[in-house]
Amino acid sequence: MKAMVKVWDPLVRVFHWSLAGLFLANFFTEEGELVHRGFGYAILVLLAVRFVWGWIGTRHARFSDWVPGPRRVRVYLRERLAGRSHRQLGHNPAAAVMILALMVGVLLVAVSGWLQTTDAFFGTPWLEDLHEALAYGVLGLVVLHVLAAVGESVHYGENLVAAMIHGRKRALGQDAAGGEKPAPLAAGQVGRTSARQE
Repeated sequence: MKAMVKVWDPLVRVFHWSLAGLFLANFFTEEGELVHRGFGYAILVLLAVRFVWGWIGTRHARFSDWVPGPRRVRVYLRERLAGRSHRQLGHNPAAAVMILALMVGVLLVAVSGWLQTTDAFFGTPWLEDLHEALAYGVLGLVVLHVLAAVGESVHYGENLVAAMIHGRKRALGQDAAGGEKPAPLAAGQVGRTSARQE
């Protein structure tokens, strides 16, 4: 039986599914101004909590664990295209970029929506158009995110959607028979082992 380790803590999982649910729900409550606005404020609260958790949360929730620099992204994409990328416990660099883009995009949608409730921007046509364009742009990113998650699940033989539900993933090195090698440790992670996962 393959060893499993805890990767995603409850707050990360609740944030992920709540944000997805609220964002999609707002497409169906656009005409219900009060509900639509309430969902928007809830999204802003979720983003604020996740930002704080990114600094003080568990190992794989912290930005220091998964936010990559440009070089790491380039190296990962090169290896992935060549079929030599390594499975990772946390977010891989490409997924991290997508997550950052989604979070920033959702934040811009929420802020542009909130601005329309202020005296300065109430009823401003260009802001309404921008809000709608941003929302559909994020929806497009969501589709790419889902397709990438399915693709990575197939490629690495690991159900990433299920992992974001129960929080556990296969320990690194469990696929040695299939040629898997543990991902290189990032700076500051040397000496940590999967047995110490939070």
